Parts: sequence; structure tokens; C-alpha cells
Amino acid sequence: MKRRRWDSKAKAMIVVQGLKGKPVAEICLEHQISQTQYYQWRDHFLANVHQVFDGNEKKSELLNRENAHLRKIIGDLTVELKKTEEWLT
Repeated sequence: MKRRRWDSKAKAMIVVQGLKGKPVAEICLEHQISQTQYYQWRDHFLANVHQVFDGNEKKSELLNRENAHLRKIIGDLTVELKKTEEWLT
């Protein structure tokens, strides 16, 4: 039997169904997964749920670093362009 791969969105949706009160046995039967698999996903989900609120800070920091890097490149290219213009005149 071919092994299925579940993306993170599908796993989260399945886990949230159980957290909302839908019986685990029913969820597992519907999605053809074992209860052990469900509980592993649930435990992983609950252990990492705090990262949902950390994401915006990390994205902002990453964007600020990328922005600074691009500004430096633009500055370097501007200096090179001015040097080239001076050399040509």
C-alpha cells in the first residue's frame, strides 16, 4: 500500500476537528488514519501552537534585514554609476 503524505494544513484541520469535540474515532475513520497518528499530530500541534504568535515578529525582522541588504546594494550601485558617469565625462 502506498504511503500518503499529509500537508501541514490538512493535519491542522484534522487536529482542530478533534479539539472542537468531534469524536477521534470518527475523525480517524473519515480520514483513514490511526488514532495513534491523530494523537501524535495533536501533541505536535499543541506543543508548537505558541509559534503562531511569534511568526509576525520573525517575519518583520527578516523583512527589515532584507530591506537593509537591498538598500546597501542600491547604494553601492549608485556609487558605481556616479563613478562611471564621471569617468565618461
